[in-house]
Amino acid sequence: MKNLNNNTIIISVFGGRETRDEEYTLAEELGKEIAKNNWVLLCGGRMGVMEAVSKGCSEAGGTVIGILPGIDSSDANPYVQIPIATGIGLARNEIVACACHVAVAVGGRYGTLSEIGHALQYGKPVVSLRSWDIEGVMKADDVPATIKYIKEKLNEG
Repeated sequence: MKNLNNNTIIISVFGGRETRDEEYTLAEELGKEIAKNNWVLLCGGRMGVMEAVSKGCSEAGGTVIGILPGIDSSDANPYVQIPIATGIGLARNEIVACACHVAVAVGGRYGTLSEIGHALQYGKPVVSLRSWDIEGVMKADDVPATIKYIKEKLNEG
């Protein structure tokens, strides 16, 4: 796990707790790429897309922070290294959306939609990886396109 400092790049990933195999695989691949680029992953810390992206990132040597809705940090998926129990329920989506440099939505339903909305309100760049089609959000069909867009937004690519 890397030391977090003011130069740490945080990538938030939004996605549903219920997910199709295709979305799980995409999220896991995305997590691996987040780790390979030495970025820190921030997510909701539970199951589905959140678990998949956490798994990919953690297994590739990255750092995973989970912002949990409840008061019990043991509710985090097994790949979260830094669980933050908030006790604020779905309001935790706003934290996940605000605390990043770039956000990526993978699949998802209305919770994911709310996170996209919060991120856009905060002026965060958002990538839709087979998720919602919304004005102001970059659409990507695969992980390489997603990583390329993130790097462009971070002025690294």
